[in-house]
Amino acid sequence: MKASWKFSLTLLFLLPLPAPAFPTHNSRGHNCVGCVLVVSIIEQLAQVHNSTVQAAMERLCSYLPEKLFLKTSCYLVVHTFGLDIIKLLSANVNADVVCHSLEFCQQDTGQPLCHLYPSPKATWKFTMEKARQIVEKSQTVKYLRSGSDICSLPFLAKICQKIKFTLKNAVPFKDVDSDKHSVFPTLRGYHWRGRDCNDRNEEAYPGRRPDSWDAHQDSNCNGIWGIDPKDGIPYEKKFCEGSQPKGIILLGDSAGAHFSISPEWITASQMSLNAFVNLPTALTNELNWPQLSGTTGFLDSTSGIKEKSIYLRLWKRNHCNHRDYQNISKNGASSQNLEKFIKSLSRNQLLDYPAIVIYAMIGNDVCNGRNDPVPDMTTPEKFYSKVMQTLKYLNSQLPNGSHVILYGLADGAFLWDNLHNRYHPLGQLNKDVTYAQFYSFLSCLQVSPCHGWMSSNKTLRMLTSERAEQLSNTLRKIATSEKFTNFNLFYMDFAFQEITEEWQKRGGQPWQLVEPVDGFHPNEVNYGSSPFPSQKSQMSRPGLRT
Repeated sequence: MKASWKFSLTLLFLLPLPAPAFPTHNSRGHNCVGCVLVVSIIEQLAQVHNSTVQAAMERLCSYLPEKLFLKTSCYLVVHTFGLDIIKLLSANVNADVVCHSLEFCQQDTGQPLCHLYPSPKATWKFTMEKARQIVEKSQTVKYLRSGSDICSLPFLAKICQKIKFTLKNAVPFKDVDSDKHSVFPTLRGYHWRGRDCNDRNEEAYPGRRPDSWDAHQDSNCNGIWGIDPKDGIPYEKKFCEGSQPKGIILLGDSAGAHFSISPEWITASQMSLNAFVNLPTALTNELNWPQLSGTTGFLDSTSGIKEKSIYLRLWKRNHCNHRDYQNISKNGASSQNLEKFIKSLSRNQLLDYPAIVIYAMIGNDVCNGRNDPVPDMTTPEKFYSKVMQTLKYLNSQLPNGSHVILYGLADGAFLWDNLHNRYHPLGQLNKDVTYAQFYSFLSCLQVSPCHGWMSSNKTLRMLTSERAEQLSNTLRKIATSEKFTNFNLFYMDFAFQEITEEWQKRGGQPWQLVEPVDGFHPNEVNYGSSPFPSQKSQMSRPGLRT
């Protein structure tokens, strides 16, 4: 039990909250966002249930599941920080003031004051002086100033190292035979790539060509093995020979991993025991839902969408493709850092079936949280160099007869146009936080997932879209001019405008295609509306067959 508690606590500290998908390394900014988020929830729970702040904190903890010791951890946090939060909220200050006074949020000299909510009626300086007097002798502030790192504790050092390795390299935490496939669902297990059918045999894994037609064992984990007693022919040979099985592999970013934070987790009026049932799964998947993604998802949509993922479409056409999927996507991934985890791809040129690989770095080459994001955007020259490096690596790994599809970048100008004047989930109760305020808060802290598009500056939004178009044109040029021995190369536009039009024909609104909590990522409805819009988008080379 102690080991499990240590694992849970370690995982919570290693996963940056609340924005692991954001390609930044500003931990102070993330701490500030996390504090304002939690204090806002507590304050709104007290309002919704007409209760004390203490009761609201206990209510929040009671909703959390026991799994991963989330409930226990919550009560420990309340025990540590609760008294100061109660004192401050009782003084009628908002979440911004609470978090600045407890030093989760800090204003550096010469830097702007970052706040989510409208400024207090009294001056900020007067309000902060009053709040700091309340927590002047607080043990909380002393603890935060110590800068303690939980992974510096000797008894947690090894497990921290293992979890960091898993998150960094995108490989399974639990993989006995080291074949990069697992029997465990999360921590980069089979939610991300096909489930291993024999975790003690490195020669048995999804996607391989059958060993002796799998007459005696299931070597490719598609569930087809043995010999038909009627004619002595192996079932794999009878059903799969000549069917040209192909796996599906996604090289993507947080959009491809299907990053999502449930609105129920931060909306006081919707919170319940049931709302947090899937929180442990989300945490151990880095707040991603690859099992529901538009490319490799193998579970039915939770939004009632009829369209299936690319993997399920391939599986429906040919059951010999069972379990042959790999979602090699990471939060914050771009063309510039893909090399750090692309080696987690599992494909043997001699032993495995060909694969369809989708390269979908749709945003982070133009997205960052800097005050001036333009200088840090990937140039077309650097983009070309890194994409070619990736393609050469794929050519050295993929079996002959594979296909690679280069997916163009999105145009995120859509975000501001459709969301800026709508209320964020945190602002719906009191009508006090719009997406414009939310975007401004993240940008001020330099933790915005995409300052270029999530900005009131129209010129900046246009510059970001122009660079995205330049990079998409680079992909198109590569697809039409480069040749590789082991795969055909294609290009496909990110047809967001066509997806939006299709969604509107169904009676939907454009803003419904975006994740409501982060106001940035495409949501399940977006991918479900057209998870692979081959019917609408133009490929640079026709004739892809599966």
